[in-house]
Amino acid sequence: MPPRTVVIGVDSSTQSTKAAVTDTETGELLAVGRAPHVVTGEGGARESDPEVWWRALCDAVAAGLKESGLSASRVVGIAVAGQQHGLVVLDRSGRPLRPALLWNDTRSAPQAAALTSALGGPEAWTARTGSVPVAAMTATKWQWLRENDPANAEATAAVRLPHDFLTERLAGTAATDPGDASGTCWYSTNTGGYDSELLDLLGLDVSMLPPLAATGATRIGSLTAAAAEALGLPAGIAVAAGTGDNMSAAVGLGLGGAGLLDHPVLSLGTSGTVFAASRARPASPALSGFAAADGTYLPLACTLNCTLAVDKVATLLGLHRDDAAPGGEAVLLPYLDGERTPDVPTASGLLTGLRHDTTPQQLLGAAYEGAAFTVLRALDELLRACGLDPADPEVAGRPLRLIGGGAQGRTWVETVRRLSGRPLIVPGSGELVALGAAALAASAAGGGDPVAVATQWNAKAEDARLPAVERDTEAWNRIGSVLDRATGPLLGG
Repeated sequence: MPPRTVVIGVDSSTQSTKAAVTDTETGELLAVGRAPHVVTGEGGARESDPEVWWRALCDAVAAGLKESGLSASRVVGIAVAGQQHGLVVLDRSGRPLRPALLWNDTRSAPQAAALTSALGGPEAWTARTGSVPVAAMTATKWQWLRENDPANAEATAAVRLPHDFLTERLAGTAATDPGDASGTCWYSTNTGGYDSELLDLLGLDVSMLPPLAATGATRIGSLTAAAAEALGLPAGIAVAAGTGDNMSAAVGLGLGGAGLLDHPVLSLGTSGTVFAASRARPASPALSGFAAADGTYLPLACTLNCTLAVDKVATLLGLHRDDAAPGGEAVLLPYLDGERTPDVPTASGLLTGLRHDTTPQQLLGAAYEGAAFTVLRALDELLRACGLDPADPEVAGRPLRLIGGGAQGRTWVETVRRLSGRPLIVPGSGELVALGAAALAASAAGGGDPVAVATQWNAKAEDARLPAVERDTEAWNRIGSVLDRATGPLLGG
């Protein structure tokens, strides 16, 4: 029997790096190394030093290898999946000029509005890029930098996304993939390349951007000697182009051309997202019309306030996160960091419907409901973007796959189940972003479609399946009514 070989899938998220040591043949997760990140900023600012991401990657890989008990010589490939949209600006030596602006930095909301108008409105943007500029998108952050930090903007020799930065450190070669690039608002999902007119609008030269690989699984180079020494890995192993975290989670779930198409996923993490892989090119102003890592598309809606916001409410109330009850008459929109969907970047949290008999447990339950409602309301638009009719009984009965940290929480699961009225699947495979990155690495090292690889790996996983319950239309309508009326000063917008 040949010796076991492994790949390393890296999940470089907002809060930490995870390095999953994964059996190339079976997909067995042998170990996961972890290392924290540091996020700074007050108000709308959210920044991180990209060098911290690199050090965290090195530490997480070392911890994962140590936990696995395997020799580094067994590693044949590595791929990075990173938090989307972050703006990394580099000098001519490839070093960061300043901290990266993260996806949840909302300071570029005015630039987003100005850019939307400059091209002729939301429809003009979705027709070209699949997405409308909002404060999360990289193009708006670059425009903010030009206006608020012109010295560093002028000194910028290269612009990278978080996963691009780390992949370039690994391979010594600049590269990105269509999936993560499609979250910049300077990549065209129509043409599958950078949009020269948009680059002119942004004052960006294409030479400042990394070349586009065909997919996230494309081998863009080999691990350099310097990176190998820093990571404790063999030089020369395969480095995949990598992708964004949402695209990687889709691969990890087996969503794509060689797997499941048009099946919705709800991710509950720092942000809340709902997405599906589809062959239909999305062009809805209500969604982000991303490309996927495998050549299909990944229509997606994202909210800024999910598990962290609800945990903050639990802390304020002095309750454990699962010490919650349905909200009753109370409605709590937990928009503690502004909001992306709906697009109210300066919003604050809103609480209404208090009564003398409202309990702390109901207030916490109302926070869960508000966060879940916000992302679930985008589900019908997502299905339409896939070319489906949400009212079709077969479509309405499709299970909702629930992933992310919240999927492990009893109250999150039951809240989503009650508000959606759908059957739920909680996948048995853990660390889906890192697992998807591992599948990209395995494809780069040995060939094959990464979605097919992940589908084969997942065949042995034991998913939890929960039947549908009757939808709580009373709570749904109550929350929707408050959100629809809470415009302007009520939400700080």
